Amino acid sequence: MTIKPLADRVVIKAVEAEETTKSGIILTAAAQEKPSIAEVVAVGPGGIVDGNEVKMFVEVGQKVLISKYAGTEVKVDGVEYSIVKQDDILAVVEEDGAKGGKKAAKK
Repeated sequence: MTIKPLADRVVIKAVEAEETTKSGIILTAAAQEKPSIAEVVAVGPGGIVDGNEVKMFVEVGQKVLISKYAGTEVKVDGVEYSIVKQDDILAVVEEDGAKGGKKAAKK
C-alpha cells in the first residue's frame, strides 16, 4: 500500500533514536526522546490551501527537523509514519561532508 499525501501534506518516517550518547553511555528506552528528525517518504503536490498558493520545498529522501508533537501518526503495513503539514517542518538536515570545516591554506 502506498500513501499519497494531498495538498501541503508530507509523509515522514522517524529516524531511529540514538541508543548511546557521544561519550558511549547507553540510554534506556524511557530516557530516549521522541525523535524530531525524520526522513521524507512522500510529498503532496502543494497548490491552493486556504486561499493561498503553497509551493512544496521538501523532497522525498531528505531528512527534516519537525515540531515535537506535529502531525498525525498512522501505521501502514506494520510501518509507522506521520503525516504533517509542510509548515510543521522546521528545517532540512544536511550532512556535513567533512568534519572540522575547511583547513586554512598555508602561504
